[in-house]
Amino acid sequence: MSSTDIRNELCKYARKTVTNKLVVGPGGNISAKFEGKMYLSPSGFALDEVEPHQWVEVDIETGEITDIGLRPSSEVLMHLYAYRANPDIGAIVHTHPPYCIAFTLVEQELPIMFPDQAALVGKTVYVPYVLPTTDKLADAYVAKVNEASSVLLGNHGLVTSGRNLREAYYRTEVVEESTKIYLIAKAIREPKVLTKEEFEEIASLESEAYRIELLQKMK
Repeated sequence: MSSTDIRNELCKYARKTVTNKLVVGPGGNISAKFEGKMYLSPSGFALDEVEPHQWVEVDIETGEITDIGLRPSSEVLMHLYAYRANPDIGAIVHTHPPYCIAFTLVEQELPIMFPDQAALVGKTVYVPYVLPTTDKLADAYVAKVNEASSVLLGNHGLVTSGRNLREAYYRTEVVEESTKIYLIAKAIREPKVLTKEEFEEIASLESEAYRIELLQKMK
């Protein structure tokens, strides 16, 4: 693994976020950590436009931009604070998925409803609306980052974290699908959710442990 590999992986998952309509225009930002540095999407770019050399290198300890050129995403503090608060985090994906945003307009607590959600994501937490791109949003997110790997931002979007980009990205997909399922079911009647015991049964399955192990691998 090298910084070149990280930059290429970032391009791969950045393009997935656009292809799967998890962001539109220049919205969203993603990053990955490598040897004390984070590589973050540049400000003002649509994520599928970013080339490998354009990911902005930032020293996690000092916050110093350690390469020359583009300005990092305006959410740079949210990423920095999270990496400092939880050393197990290897990647962060911040998107604006439509069902997630719609969910935050009417609800706060996303229940666990189906096996993929239970196994790959688990608990999702909520942060009320905070002005984007500010240290207040960074503080609000980092207050939850050790509580759950997926955080819904009220009237704003979703932030997921993982040990690598693959894990963080697929958590984004699963949470977006979960909010979609919830909203569809809620339009008919109160959704049936998994009990604590059912959730724990799924977490203990060997097959799910294997899938999670695969997600933790970079490629």
